[in-house]
Amino acid sequence: MTTFGIIGAGHIGSQLARALTRLGDDVVIANSRGPETLTALIDELGPHARAVTAEEAATLGDVVIVTVPLAAYRTLPVAPLDGKIVLDTNNYYWERDGHIAELDRGEATTSGLLQQHLVGAKVAKAFNHIAAADITTTGSPAGTPGRRALGTASDFPDAAAFVTDLYDRLGFDTVSAGPLSESWRLERDRPAYGVRQDAVQLRDNLAAGFRVRPEDAA
Repeated sequence: MTTFGIIGAGHIGSQLARALTRLGDDVVIANSRGPETLTALIDELGPHARAVTAEEAATLGDVVIVTVPLAAYRTLPVAPLDGKIVLDTNNYYWERDGHIAELDRGEATTSGLLQQHLVGAKVAKAFNHIAAADITTTGSPAGTPGRRALGTASDFPDAAAFVTDLYDRLGFDTVSAGPLSESWRLERDRPAYGVRQDAVQLRDNLAAGFRVRPEDAA
């Protein structure tokens, strides 16, 4: 049984907490407002979940999921995540986060920026191109025709393997985009983003990706 630390209790973080506790895993979850504001969610999740601070989620989690606005990634604790697998669900919404020049120019990736901040962690892209509600409603058993596929990317084989196993447990096939330098293929506004697709379709959509978004190139 894995203890997942979840930093961020918005739509994706809360839905992953539901999915993981249903699998029997333990969850410690944090938000920016304090554990006392998560009472209703913890009551819903039951005995496998506990509300904590972000520092505690990073420390207590065997694997940690980061699901905060991209603009806040530098606030994440570094030392407690050293050596741990960190799943990054972040997307770049410049309307919310403000423009980040290296992303606009196609010189960086969202997960790459997180990896630079969490220098000792093993970052893997995960759950960033699926709607929150779909996490618990669109999975199916392995071998199901047309089984939905989700993508990952990581510089660490063990992190990518962990995501692959977790996706399978939740009912999804996995397609790797490669290292974090290629994780832009899974980011917002690319062909692979936000659509329901099987593994063949996801591979095609990853291949069809464009590094610089059209509005940024204008």
